[in-house]
Amino acid sequence: MDFIKKPMDIEVRSMEIIAPYLAELHLTEEAVKVYSRIIHAAGDVEYAPIIRIHPEAIAAAKKALQSGCNIYTDVEMVRTGINKRKLASFGGQVFCRVAEAEIAEIAKNKGITRSMAAMRSFGSELNGAVIAIGNAPTALFEVLRMVREEGLRPAAIIGIPVGFVGAADSKAELAANEEIPYITVEGTKGGSPVAAAAVNAIMYIIDNSR
Repeated sequence: MDFIKKPMDIEVRSMEIIAPYLAELHLTEEAVKVYSRIIHAAGDVEYAPIIRIHPEAIAAAKKALQSGCNIYTDVEMVRTGINKRKLASFGGQVFCRVAEAEIAEIAKNKGITRSMAAMRSFGSELNGAVIAIGNAPTALFEVLRMVREEGLRPAAIIGIPVGFVGAADSKAELAANEEIPYITVEGTKGGSPVAAAAVNAIMYIIDNSR
């Protein structure tokens, strides 16, 4: 059986297959790139009509990343999926504290999830940063609480937690917020690879060299 073997050729062909599903959505060129990488990561063209990108989200994330901002994630899978070499070329790093013993202890004492405790522990470091959430709805709810109650102002929130408990609600709350630009997906779909793909898409818009 003959098949495509070169990674870049595979990527190019994948984007060609995805393109018709985006043709009638009237997206900007940059939005097409983000949509395409999300769909590519998920292997699911049904994402096309349920991706939601705030009009200022891509520009806000680009500006922050180009200024050397850090990225904060809810789980290690998101952190692992982000192109850290590309991020470092802009001067930023990616952080995740969910697996730390201190965070587990805080979560136990407070009666909250470790993802909530991790996000809470970052505190003011989240100001001006890009937040990428791909697994835990509770992390997204906590960040939105911090925005609402503590005046937290990240540059952008990529909030795409997956699942049947809280995921759709947390993403609906994100899309309804009027303070922070966001990228999200409606409903239960999402996940760590999807959130990481959205981050990488924005970095590749800035600099597509590999």
